[in-house]
Amino acid sequence: MTDSSMNPQELAQQLTDCRRQLLPLEKMAMVGQLAAGIAHEINNPVGYILSNLSSLEGYVMDLLRLVAVFREAEPLILQDPQLAARIQSMQQEIELDYLMADIPKLLEETGYGLERVRQIVKGLKDFAHQGEEQWEETDLLRCLETTLTVVWNELKYKAEVIREFQPVPRIHAISSQLNQVFSNLLINAAHAIEHSGTITVRTGHDPENESVWVEIADNGSGIAAENLERIFNPFFTTKPLGKGTGLGLSVSKQIIDKHGGVLEVTSTPEVGTTFRVSIPQANRQDGFDH
Repeated sequence: MTDSSMNPQELAQQLTDCRRQLLPLEKMAMVGQLAAGIAHEINNPVGYILSNLSSLEGYVMDLLRLVAVFREAEPLILQDPQLAARIQSMQQEIELDYLMADIPKLLEETGYGLERVRQIVKGLKDFAHQGEEQWEETDLLRCLETTLTVVWNELKYKAEVIREFQPVPRIHAISSQLNQVFSNLLINAAHAIEHSGTITVRTGHDPENESVWVEIADNGSGIAAENLERIFNPFFTTKPLGKGTGLGLSVSKQIIDKHGGVLEVTSTPEVGTTFRVSIPQANRQDGFDH
């Protein structure tokens, strides 16, 4: 709500600021829809490649078994010196022993790689959630794993991710928005680490307050005391010009506020930073009594 005492210039500036805050959210929705569509398109070919690979693995293993039987017949082949020489030459040329040892490994690694692609695609679909804002029973650990899969490329060169997950009850939430919060916090943690470090993700349950919590802690550069009270302000950033909008933490706080929760931070310069998200199990922010 605007203040009626504002002059036209102040009102115009407030409108501009609101538009700037909404723009990243609109972009996030568009990116979410795009990611969901791409994930669907990728999922189909990956599915039949995996199916074909399974068949191919069976065929190749049968051929290798046949080769092994032929090798058992080598004493008989030696009775024909010319044929034996040809076979010996071919075995050396194609490095048969090496092939028989390496082919199963290649098939296994290829299968692992495709399964990894499938997990990434699943993570994209869960993360995007088709752009919907639907209150639902939400598995917090699944949200975290989904987000870790999606932002892994931002983390893997900077930090070792340590999971300290405790079982927590399901909560009533908008899972796609929680994914956005965890994404912001994880990427910020990676950016706070100059070369290499650790990011620890913890979960827990507070039965007394009927809430669950998530902590994302890094051992990066930390936040100066004079900035701690400002980091949730829109457009405030300690990153170099062009490296950050200053809206990630502001939007994250708005989302957690919407869920009736609390987003807190503790930090020590040159030691690290911990963000803690606490969310009530039963949420009434959607207008329904759960």
